[in-house]
Amino acid sequence: MEHFGWVCSRCSATFGLADIRYTCGCCPHGGRLTLALDYQRLGAGHAPGDTVLLDEPSMWRYRRLLPVTESLSTSWVALPVGWTPLYRADKLGKQLGLAELFIKNEALNPTGSLKDRASALVVAKAMELGERTVATASSGNAAAALAGLCAATGLRCLVFVPERTPASKLAQLAAYGATVVRVRGDYDTAVELSLAASAEWGWYCRNTAVNPYTAEGKKTAALEILEQLGWKSPDAVLVPVGDGNILVGLYRGFVDALAMGWINQLPRLIGVQSDAAAALYEAWHRGGTEVVPTRAATVADSISVGNPQDGYRALQAVRDTNGVLTTVPESEIVPTARWFTQQTGVLAEPASAVTVAALPRLLRERHIRRDERMVIVHTGHGLKTLDVVMAGSPRARVVEPTLDALRSFITDHHGGEPAFVPANG
Repeated sequence: MEHFGWVCSRCSATFGLADIRYTCGCCPHGGRLTLALDYQRLGAGHAPGDTVLLDEPSMWRYRRLLPVTESLSTSWVALPVGWTPLYRADKLGKQLGLAELFIKNEALNPTGSLKDRASALVVAKAMELGERTVATASSGNAAAALAGLCAATGLRCLVFVPERTPASKLAQLAAYGATVVRVRGDYDTAVELSLAASAEWGWYCRNTAVNPYTAEGKKTAALEILEQLGWKSPDAVLVPVGDGNILVGLYRGFVDALAMGWINQLPRLIGVQSDAAAALYEAWHRGGTEVVPTRAATVADSISVGNPQDGYRALQAVRDTNGVLTTVPESEIVPTARWFTQQTGVLAEPASAVTVAALPRLLRERHIRRDERMVIVHTGHGLKTLDVVMAGSPRARVVEPTLDALRSFITDHHGGEPAFVPANG
């Protein structure tokens, strides 16, 4: 573990890996900690295969770049996370006029979201430290990720969620056996209570960005994207943004790969928010480095954040990669989630659809070009929010069990005789 340390993202104070638990105490902002790696000792300049464990089909193939004891294998053996597919979305790309569009499908992680990566590393670290109880605040996905990993490893799990968390996400938490605290108020209120409770009772806190291991777990998604593209950087990577920690995690992965000599340039990071929860975008639009908390009220619950926990670093990541932050109209999110699903076969939760909804605007404003290679990070499974995505959809009509009734139904449904029903019956 001598290859790792921490540096404050604000005041640049440095710490040994074991010298600090959460955020920097040397500056008034409680600066988020960024991992400092000794790249030379980790094999910089050598081929990726000298560092990457190529026979490990999970995020732990990159464990030599992760600050956790290598011999601690229980957590990843119990519930393997990562090594999710990256594939071309040719039909979707054709509809949008894009030459090379890829989807990184993080919905295929064990609990259905990219947040499994953060929780896997946090749980591994909790076990290394001898912790027995881990707590987090979440709008749903991070809570499920922690609950699933704790169930697999035998740790106790407490999750603090907003009172309006979708019922399907609450059911998932109950299934894993987590202790669920529904907090009266929004996500930001749940964050405040979880921090106070963790300090009061000594629980290990997984909270996004507050726990520095969250971004380090998420960086493995960036490393996978690069490896799956033959260690060639895409031109741009599009990410839905709430707290900003996924954006930061991806950035850290790309920076690690660049420092190791595995790629020649960083991809542009493009963060997308709803215009009903746009604190980061507003800071970006002002040209500022500080995020002013705002009201968040979007149907995309996974990114419904008024006070982003990793806003400062997220803004840095976008600027350092010559990327951009943008928004989409709230009214477009659910229709886009349905359309995306119909074009790709990938069932999207609302938050995952904002990147697709943003593509026309990004093209108009020339932040992307049609001939570029782009990756959409699909962060969460639509099964978690079916009640939201399908709200207002017509119920399937009951048909009498006769061919005449079926013919009438098909004709009505398609507005005329469809091609798959011969005219002569």
